[in-house]
Amino acid sequence: MDQRVEGQVQSEWYSPRRLRDSPTQFDFPGDRFIPNRSLMNLDQAHSLLTNRIKELPNPNFNEMYRQKLIESLTLDTEGRPFRMLVFRGSPKSSGRWIRLIDKMRNDDAEALRNSNKQYQSPRQLPVKEAKILDAPNIKNDYYVNIIDWGKNNVLAVALGGALYLWNSENKSILKLLEVQGDSDYPTSIAWSEDTRSLAVGYMHSTLQLWDTETAKCVRCLEGHKARVSTLAWNGHTLTSGSRDKSIINHDVRVRYNPTSYMRAHTEEVCGLKWSREGNLLASGGNENNIYIWEASKMNSSNFLHQFKEHRAAVKALAWCPFQFNVLASGGGTKDGCIKIWNTQKGTCIHSIDTNTQISALEWNRHHKEILSGHGYGVGELQNHLCLWKYPSLAKMGEIKGHSSRVLGLSQLEEMRHFASGRYLDHLVSITLGSRGLAAFCL
Repeated sequence: MDQRVEGQVQSEWYSPRRLRDSPTQFDFPGDRFIPNRSLMNLDQAHSLLTNRIKELPNPNFNEMYRQKLIESLTLDTEGRPFRMLVFRGSPKSSGRWIRLIDKMRNDDAEALRNSNKQYQSPRQLPVKEAKILDAPNIKNDYYVNIIDWGKNNVLAVALGGALYLWNSENKSILKLLEVQGDSDYPTSIAWSEDTRSLAVGYMHSTLQLWDTETAKCVRCLEGHKARVSTLAWNGHTLTSGSRDKSIINHDVRVRYNPTSYMRAHTEEVCGLKWSREGNLLASGGNENNIYIWEASKMNSSNFLHQFKEHRAAVKALAWCPFQFNVLASGGGTKDGCIKIWNTQKGTCIHSIDTNTQISALEWNRHHKEILSGHGYGVGELQNHLCLWKYPSLAKMGEIKGHSSRVLGLSQLEEMRHFASGRYLDHLVSITLGSRGLAAFCL
């Protein structure tokens, strides 16, 4: 610390005794409603308050003498009215020592920022995939959502008419189901939060719940009249979106499970995401709109917000894990924009044009970053993954590897890798493209 500045601060540091001796030379941060005892002459105040003796004029003293006596009792040394209760310090001192303290704090904060920049290592992105899985019969359809990684570390993926489960720990593969014929096939899948159930939506409007332990279908949920293109869980509630333009909430605990129907989209519903708190639902449609729904008001089909800024279908939706009211969205080929929304105010707070189709978005919990998967377009990000810094949306780098468009992203939030005798946290992203399934450690 600068010795000169320190000396100035210490020389002006207040104490009750120094403030009593010379109260006008020091600025004490008093309060409007709490008296400052160090600036009061308590003996004089007590005398003035308790003296009930009626003043009698003394004929030995004239009027001028009596006036001087009153002034000496009621005015301070500088001729100002004596204050019985002092609520704040002297305005003349103007807090010079406080400004010096603020200056030192700012200098310390700047030094800390510079040291962080000096020792912070640059973000390292993988140059290639950690693992590639064969994925034959992939449906090259932008509007389907056929990949999901559960908290049980099992990846579910639909390939054509079959649905497979891949355990990333023991590397085992299980074929859970297969639909006969070419016209019907899984178009959306989603693990429940407890990973006890796997929801599967089909091209022919069927919606099923599967028990993955017994490999049996335990429930068929009704309500849709066209393909079920997107699914999202919120506790015991399963929300489904369809090409029939409707959104249905299903309570999987009861026999007659539809609890609410919502109709606001004028085209296919191709994206659904519940907020982490479970109080808001975001839906994206093929008419380029995003709707924000409140969980407590879904029976009325009245949405909270409608966002119309995208110029193509909105499939990619992702809620920020560290800011409850922030939503990221990505548009299709004719839009190619990543937009950040404040759902509390209903405003777009950031937008960037990638010039390529955005098929999926994933937030990174351990860093303030967003990973985007891209498809068709004229930009340099075609068929690539891209990592963006939040909130600036500055591009941190690209991950190449797919020869055709990325169809989906799924993330394992907590995966343990043993390295050098200690456990390290990694985020693992699975991308689904025409080349197959590729895993990247971020």
